[in-house]
Amino acid sequence: MNYVKWAFVALAGYTFVAPLMKVATAPGGIPATVAALVANTVLVVASVGVVLYSGIPVLEYATHPRMLYVLAAGVCLAVGILAYYEALSRGPVSVVVPVFGMFLVTSSLVSVLWLGDDLTLRKVAGIAFAIAAVYLTAGPRA
Repeated sequence: MNYVKWAFVALAGYTFVAPLMKVATAPGGIPATVAALVANTVLVVASVGVVLYSGIPVLEYATHPRMLYVLAAGVCLAVGILAYYEALSRGPVSVVVPVFGMFLVTSSLVSVLWLGDDLTLRKVAGIAFAIAAVYLTAGPRA
């Protein structure tokens, strides 16, 4: 269950991304694409630091057969983050974040359909509640 601890660390860090990015990209502020460039440069520098500290031989993985998945994930991440930051620059955090957060549901569905994860009644209920929650928080007249 060590991964759950990491998930909570991710939650704690990511909680502040939207509000900070909203303040930075609000009208009269920094363009969303510039904000994405700088924020993701920080991510790259941090990743390089962790890799160097860990002593992981990065080049060894450059020709790994699964590297195509990493590259495809990078393209999806670029599209998602650039669109997310643009949405934050144009709309309220209270609407943008719940809609963006539906990736939790859509990723779960992809994992069931593509990776063979179990789809239980409990997960179906969770997906239904997530959809309801997003509608209630970000839907019309929210």
